Amino acid sequence: MKILVTGGAGFIGTNLIKRLLSEGHEVVSLDDYETGTEDNHVDGVKYILGDIDSLTYWKGEEFDLCYHLAALSRIQPSFENPTECFRVNAQGSQVVAEWARLNNVKVVYAGSSSRWHDPFQSPYAAFKHMGEEVFKLYKKTYGLDAEICRFYNVYGPDEIIEGDWAAVIGIWRRQVRDGEKITIIGDGEQRRDFTHVIDIVDALYKVGTSNEKHEDAWELGCGVNYSINEMFGMFKERFSELESMYLPDQLGNYRKTLRENEDTLDRLGWKPEDRLKDYIQSL
Repeated sequence: MKILVTGGAGFIGTNLIKRLLSEGHEVVSLDDYETGTEDNHVDGVKYILGDIDSLTYWKGEEFDLCYHLAALSRIQPSFENPTECFRVNAQGSQVVAEWARLNNVKVVYAGSSSRWHDPFQSPYAAFKHMGEEVFKLYKKTYGLDAEICRFYNVYGPDEIIEGDWAAVIGIWRRQVRDGEKITIIGDGEQRRDFTHVIDIVDALYKVGTSNEKHEDAWELGCGVNYSINEMFGMFKERFSELESMYLPDQLGNYRKTLRENEDTLDRLGWKPEDRLKDYIQSL
């Protein structure tokens, strides 16, 4: 198949592209490099520098499948620039859905587990929720072949470790590297379903290449969660000299993520593993 990956120079996109190439597919990446980097480029891929809005003007290139991963994917930056978060995460989803409708392309959309919390807890959660609703609308109204995958807390190779777009494990990796104290937001008792990117990619591949249809969304979580304090203990086992410091809680810092249903496992034959401790030991 010929496959378009939006956000293909980012963390999850890079890992997905490696899998797609290993399965013999032709891959094109569209990325504006807001969070992606040329360091993630993989040989054999056509990389296009462009905003998601540029899809409106694409002519003459046919695709069988699109993985729509492009997003501004962190909660805290969404409070600082909600307009851009809306443009990319909500409006951008409509651009992709309309392009896919006009070109008869199947879409796999990267949703978020924040859907299970108050979707108005942050601009990020609200606008990712809107993105889901866009694809549900296009499925119902236009018959678009689209599947929604809700990511939980993804970690693994090629994760971002610098700047505003880094998640907690990436931030801690940088702090370890730089000899800094590990920062823990709030009381550290918030729990997260940390899911390795290799498992996320496996599920994405199964959703994209199978004929299974979900009436709502595929939940891509490991099914095990740890508190931030527990994860610090894992880092402490690996890096014995580490110290931590607690910072005030932040807006949008929900208390728990956890995949609790089994249908993604049962219907796709997906078997995620709890790899967190082994990953930290490998750092």
